[in-house]
Amino acid sequence: MEQIDLTKLSIQQLQQLKMEFESELNVFQESLQTLKMAKTKFAGSKEALEQINPSWKDKEILVPLTGSMYVPGVVKQVDSFIIDVGTGYYAEKDLETSKDYFQRKVDYVQEQMDKIDVLGLQKSKVLNAVVDVIDMKIALIQQQQQQAAAS
Repeated sequence: MEQIDLTKLSIQQLQQLKMEFESELNVFQESLQTLKMAKTKFAGSKEALEQINPSWKDKEILVPLTGSMYVPGVVKQVDSFIIDVGTGYYAEKDLETSKDYFQRKVDYVQEQMDKIDVLGLQKSKVLNAVVDVIDMKIALIQQQQQQAAAS
């Protein structure tokens, strides 16, 4: 990574750099929100699997078609599940393999969130440095203007 002496940049260049870092930080925040939703979805699926009870076989249930519409159904299997593995693909897995799959997904998403957190922290530090240099340059210009006016 190339190092730049911020004090040698003009205020306009610093402002542009500041805007770029703010934009990148916004993208990181949006990515974190998306990953949090994915993590919640995977964790919810794993939690639902942990609630499975073998006595549910042949019991009547309501199957959600949408967030507010259900149809009656009957549980036929409590040891085999069809899970969404992404991009329109599904796989049939047993209970333990399904739980493991969702736990791995939760762990993977958490790793990605941690990486974004580290990058965001680094970008925030640089952004703060840029803002400090802008403030310093503006204060210096104001001081020079006051000295010129006093002369």
